[in-house]
Amino acid sequence: MIPTGRPCSFPDAISKTTDVNHQVSKALIDRGGENTLFVVEDLSNVRKATERVRKKDRYVSVSWSFYQLRSMIEYKAALNLSKVIAVDPAYTSQACPMCGHTEKGNRNKKTHTFCCNSCRYTSNDDRIGAMNLQAKGIEYLAEMAVSA
Repeated sequence: MIPTGRPCSFPDAISKTTDVNHQVSKALIDRGGENTLFVVEDLSNVRKATERVRKKDRYVSVSWSFYQLRSMIEYKAALNLSKVIAVDPAYTSQACPMCGHTEKGNRNKKTHTFCCNSCRYTSNDDRIGAMNLQAKGIEYLAEMAVSA
């Protein structure tokens, strides 16, 4: 439903998602400024994961246009002299950014918390994912510096 109370038509939903993706990508690029490295998870195979999601929850799990958002970030970054890299999303929310211990039990999806079973570092699971993406970005920059 949209605020008018009438059912949302399919084209309206697509238009709204596109608008949100434009706003999010613009905000990211504006905040990062020129010569920024943006690290995103490569979610090109996220649709395959729906086989494990209950049918009633499936639409919510896969309805967001990850590819569209990534494409918008990429072209806006290029216009802003910035770069986007897509990295493997495996274990980004399960790996401890402090000690490196990786375990499914580190993350509680229901409470969105992360507690490392090795070093006991605790934080929000999305923050952990962001910290691990930042580390992958730093690794990428180091590799580029060595190969230059």
